[in-house]
Amino acid sequence: MAIEHRNFHVHGRVQGVFFRQSTRAEAQRLGLTGFARNNADGTVSIEAEGPAEALDALQAWCHQGPLTARVDRVEVSGGEVRGYTEFEVRR
Repeated sequence: MAIEHRNFHVHGRVQGVFFRQSTRAEAQRLGLTGFARNNADGTVSIEAEGPAEALDALQAWCHQGPLTARVDRVEVSGGEVRGYTEFEVRR
């Protein structure tokens, strides 16, 4: 099973609504590694690694996020695998 790396940049009301913590829970459920962090511009950045099918599922989840979030758009790009060992929330 090939491991891929994807970057997600989530726009909308995604800070202060437990987006990062909910992303970690979803990523762990899907067996993904990486991190989620808030950005100064009010967006959330996510780097995730794992099988394409699991990354597709996380991507679909990011378009909705937790119940209190309002996602306006999600930008997705690929990247080189970095070998994360867990999924964490970063500041």
